[in-house]
Amino acid sequence: MKVNVEVECSPEEARRFLGLPDVTKANEVYVDALSKAMQGVGSVDQLQELTKQVAPMGEFGLKLFQQLMESGAAMALSGVLNPQGGKPKKDN
Repeated sequence: MKVNVEVECSPEEARRFLGLPDVTKANEVYVDALSKAMQGVGSVDQLQELTKQVAPMGEFGLKLFQQLMESGAAMALSGVLNPQGGKPKKDN
């Protein structure tokens, strides 16, 4: 048996329902600091060094994210995510 449940709610409502903390202010501070730091970057090497310093998990986190994206793309291209082939269904 297969059961699908669709819930329409805003990201804020979903966060509250799941009991997740509100990290809006922390995210704003993080993005602000990152954008200020990026203004002084003049080369690719400086950008890589900055990325290593400000990324939550450093270089390991970035590589892990890259591997996740690559494996997801490979699965999508191989048809694993849509075994019937063709385009995914669109909601009406």
